[in-house]
Amino acid sequence: MGKNLVIVESPAKAKTLTKYLGKDYEVKASMGHIIDLPEKQLGVDLEHEFKPTYEIIRGKNKVVNELKRAARAAEQVYLAPDPDREGEAIAWHLAGALGISEDRLHRVLFNEITRDAVLGAMAAPEQLNRNLFEAQQARRVLDRLVGYKISPLLWKVVRGGLSAGRVQSVAVRMVCEREKEIQAYVKKEYWSIVAELLTPAAEKFSARLWSVDEKRLVTRPDTEAERKDRFWIRDKSAAEQIAEELRGISPYNVTAVERKEKKRNPSPPYITSTMQRDAAGRYGWPARKTMQVAQALYEGVEIGGEGSVGLITYMRTD
Repeated sequence: MGKNLVIVESPAKAKTLTKYLGKDYEVKASMGHIIDLPEKQLGVDLEHEFKPTYEIIRGKNKVVNELKRAARAAEQVYLAPDPDREGEAIAWHLAGALGISEDRLHRVLFNEITRDAVLGAMAAPEQLNRNLFEAQQARRVLDRLVGYKISPLLWKVVRGGLSAGRVQSVAVRMVCEREKEIQAYVKKEYWSIVAELLTPAAEKFSARLWSVDEKRLVTRPDTEAERKDRFWIRDKSAAEQIAEELRGISPYNVTAVERKEKKRNPSPPYITSTMQRDAAGRYGWPARKTMQVAQALYEGVEIGGEGSVGLITYMRTD
C-alpha cells in the first residue's frame, strides 16, 4: 500500500510536517505557484468575461512532473498550501495539473504548524473552496489588466521599466487627490488658552479654557464652530483680551471633580498590515523583511530538544 501524499508550498514547512506525520505520509513542496498567466501576453480574454489563460510557470515542469509521479503512487492526496487566497489557488492548480480524482483529493488548512494543529487538520480535511480561488483569480486578473494597460503609460511619462500595481496605482491616485484637497484648503487661525495653576499643597496642574459666556470653545475652526453655542478664538488680539480677563480672576475655584472608571481593551490580534506597521515603527523593518521573519516563525524554528516548531499562526490575513 502506497503512502499518503501531502503537498505544501515550501521545503521548510515540508520538513516540519514530516516530523509530525510519520512514515505513512510523504510530504513534498510545490515551491509556490506552479501555474500562472503567461509572461509575455495579457492572458485575459476581454471579450468573454475576462476569462484567464493559464500555463505552467517556466522552470516548474520538473516540479510538476515529480508531483505527478508521487500523486499516482499515493493512496490519498492532501493539498496543504497556505490558508489564504494564494494558497487556495495553488491547491486548485495542483488538483488540475496532477489529475487527482475527487475520491482521493483532500484540502487541509494549517493555521499554525504545531503537532496538535497539524494532526487536527489532517483528521478533518475539507473540500477545495471555489469562492476563495475565484477571489484570487479576480485579483490576479486585475493585476494583469492594470499592469499591462497602465505600465506603458508610466514608461512614456516617467521612465521605462516601471510597473503599475493593482493597489499602488489606486493609492497614488488617492494621494494625489488628497494633496489637491490640501492645496485647496483655506487656512484658518485659531488659539487655545491654558492656565498653569497651583493646589493649596503647591502641586502644579494645567487647566484649559473650556467656555466663555456659556459658549464652548472649540480647538479648531471646523463646522462645529458655526453653531450658536460654539466659538473659536480667531486671532492673537482676541486671545490676549480673554487671557487678560482671566488674569484678573482670583482665586480660581474647582467647582467639581468627576472620576470615571474606564475600560481599556487589549489591542486586537495582528493582521498583516498592523504587524507590518508595528515592525516598521519599532524596528524600522521594511514589509518584505517583516514577512520573511513571520514566514520563518510560522513554518518552524529549531528549538533545542524539540526540533522545528511553528511559533505563530498564519500571518497573511485580512
